[in-house]
Amino acid sequence: MTQTTNTEIIQYQTSGVCCAMMQVKINDGIIEDAEFLGGCNGNLQGIKSLIKGMKIEDVIDRLKGIKCGSKQTSCPDQLAKCLCEYRDKKMGTLTKS
Repeated sequence: MTQTTNTEIIQYQTSGVCCAMMQVKINDGIIEDAEFLGGCNGNLQGIKSLIKGMKIEDVIDRLKGIKCGSKQTSCPDQLAKCLCEYRDKKMGTLTKS
């Protein structure tokens, strides 16, 4: 029996936060893993642990719009933006076929 995988790894250059880059592993709309370059290690490890196994739509709904202090964004908000871009690109690909 041959197994196929729909796993994709996406990278996102953040803006306005301490974390410079995010890498998210997604399989069929479910987050399998995430890595963060820079930022508050403890908080980002907590986010990573919490989002594993979640649907990208649920992560977007929970994290979109969170601000960090006086900044207009945050690492969670940037993660939501990353996932929104992925979703929108994926949906555009699906509607073109």
